[in-house]
Amino acid sequence: MEYFQRMSRIEHLARTYWFDLLIALLAIVAILNVVLGRGSSGAPTTTLWFCLPALAILVLPLFARRWFPFAGPAAYWLLAAGISFVDPLLIPYPESVFSIGLVAAFLLGNLRDVRRAGLGLAIVVGAAETLIYNIPGHSVNQLVFIPVDFAVAWVAGLAVRTWVEQAEVATSHATQAEQERDTATRVAVAEERVRIARELHDIVAHAVSVMVLQVGAVRHQLPDAMAENRDALSAVEHAGRGALTEMRRLLNVMRRDGDGVALAPQPGLDGLDSLVKEIGRAGLPVELHLDGERFPLPPGIDLSAYRIIQEGLTNALKHARASHAEVTVRYAPDEVGIDVRDDGTGATPSDGHGHGLIGIRERVNLYGGEMTAGTTSGGGFTLSARLPLTPDRS
Repeated sequence: MEYFQRMSRIEHLARTYWFDLLIALLAIVAILNVVLGRGSSGAPTTTLWFCLPALAILVLPLFARRWFPFAGPAAYWLLAAGISFVDPLLIPYPESVFSIGLVAAFLLGNLRDVRRAGLGLAIVVGAAETLIYNIPGHSVNQLVFIPVDFAVAWVAGLAVRTWVEQAEVATSHATQAEQERDTATRVAVAEERVRIARELHDIVAHAVSVMVLQVGAVRHQLPDAMAENRDALSAVEHAGRGALTEMRRLLNVMRRDGDGVALAPQPGLDGLDSLVKEIGRAGLPVELHLDGERFPLPPGIDLSAYRIIQEGLTNALKHARASHAEVTVRYAPDEVGIDVRDDGTGATPSDGHGHGLIGIRERVNLYGGEMTAGTTSGGGFTLSARLPLTPDRS
């Protein structure tokens, strides 16, 4: 166990400080080259007491790049140019120092501050020109092409920084778009739930009104000998009227400005013929098919089935650019099935008012049903829903 923990720590340190390890390795290689190459052609002429500390001090600013992203790499190049005035051959001699210079130029090009990155390019080119100029017997080609190598490394850093910024912007836009979609979905769901609640409260209020009236009628018909029963019915009637009052207050709170009071009865599958004719007059011919023996449905399911068909046809008319649609209603002892098919290009998840497929899914989930929606292999869009029925259909 301790072995795995130790290896995990080593792996973490390697991922975090791999760049520093690379710079340290290149610096060690440079020091070894200077030590082993003493007296050879092109080797530094100063003593090791100067060369070795100079190389160590040269790379130290690069280890501070996390805290000084501009000053660290810039200091490397300024120190390199200064050292060339003391020993012109110390910096050019070790080949690994050339690689460190490329890395420092890359870091300057990778800066997010454009002005500092531009100043860094000037420092890189100027210091490189100084290094080459101080070398005895330098050529014009060296003065031109060697600084270009470091300028290319700076451009590579600039390109990587641009790519990273574009990726960050794209990620930010994608995250923002996803958040906006989530917000729009939550708003649509909330609005549809309020709409469903208003409609179901209307249904419940109507049922309670009927019960209160029936209780009142029975109470008035009871003889004086059944005064105790009449008082009980009076209490029931009083409680029902109180419930109706509170329900109307709740409905007034739930209605938005401009909704008004719904005077017409809530629609159901009995009104499908009118809906089909209305959609046809709007420009979308609809065929209606009924499978199974038709029977009265619970008011809430009857209303939801109508709304599902209405939303499906509305989406086909407004968004799918369809020329024909079919509606199939299947009556079964334990469920009602609904299929809405069109020959258009598809449907959008919302009709602009927070309903559409989002609202349909809320209605289906309310009764523990199932829903599928999508394009068909032969073209067009199909919406299918299943609403389970309770054993008691009365």
